Amino acid sequence: MTAPTLVMVARSSSDPRVAQVTHVLRQGLQTMRPDLDIQAAFRDPCTPSVAQVASQLAERGVREVVLVPLGLTHAIEIDPAVLAVMHQVRADHPEVGFVTSRPIGPELSLLNILDGRLRAALHRARVLELDGLILSSASTGDVRGSALLARRARQWSTHHRLPCLTAVADGSGPSVAQAIQGLRAQGRRHIAVGSFFLSSDELYHAQADQAHRSGVVAVSDPLGPAREVLDLVLARYAFAAMDLLDFEQADEPARHDDLPLDAFSA
Repeated sequence: MTAPTLVMVARSSSDPRVAQVTHVLRQGLQTMRPDLDIQAAFRDPCTPSVAQVASQLAERGVREVVLVPLGLTHAIEIDPAVLAVMHQVRADHPEVGFVTSRPIGPELSLLNILDGRLRAALHRARVLELDGLILSSASTGDVRGSALLARRARQWSTHHRLPCLTAVADGSGPSVAQAIQGLRAQGRRHIAVGSFFLSSDELYHAQADQAHRSGVVAVSDPLGPAREVLDLVLARYAFAAMDLLDFEQADEPARHDDLPLDAFSA
C-alpha cells in the first residue's frame, strides 16, 4: 500500500521569495520523509496551481492525495478558496481520492519561532529597552483560530511579563497602528512587533511598513520554513490521511504486513 501524496497549498504572491519559502518547506519535508511523495502547489494565479499538480499526479497514477493548507490563522475551517479548488479537482479526477487537512493554525510551538525571530530583530536594531509587544497576523482567521491567537498573545505576554496586543493586516480586526495606539495609551513607548506570518507576502510588508511608520523599535521577520512548521505539516497530513483508509474491506481484509506503519506517522 503506497502512502498518499502530500500536497502543501500555499497563498499566491507576486514576490518570488514567498513561493521560495514553500519550496524550502517541501525540500525539508522530503529530507525528513524520503518515503513520501511531497509536492507544493499555490492558489491562483501562481504556478504550479493545485489543479496543475492534481493533473500531474493523476497522470502518474497516484490515487490518494492529502492537501495541507499552510494557513496560520485558521485553526479548523478551511479557506473557501481551497475548498473550491478541492471540489474542482475531485470533479476533474474522480479516480483519485482527495482529502484536505485542517490548516496549520496558531499552534503553541510556533511561539518559539516567533520569539527567536523577534530577538534577532531586536539585536539588529540594538534595542536595549522594551515595554510592549504586538502579535501581528495576516487575518483574524476562523472563530477557533481567533481565540487561539488571543491565547497566544496572553501566553507571550506572560512569558515576557510585558503587555501584548493582537493586530491583523487585512482589515478584519485591529490594525498594527491601532494596537500601537492602545499600548501607548497605557504609557508604553518601546514597542516591538512579532510577525505571525509564514512568509514575507504583501500583507506582511503592509503591517511592517505601518509599524515602522508608527515608530516601533523592531519588527520580526516571518516564521519561515522552520522545523516546527515541518512537524505541523506532517501532523496535519497524518491525521487527514486516516480518512483515506478503508476499514471495511470485507472481501479482502488488509494484512498488517501490507501497511507501512510509518506512512502516516508525524
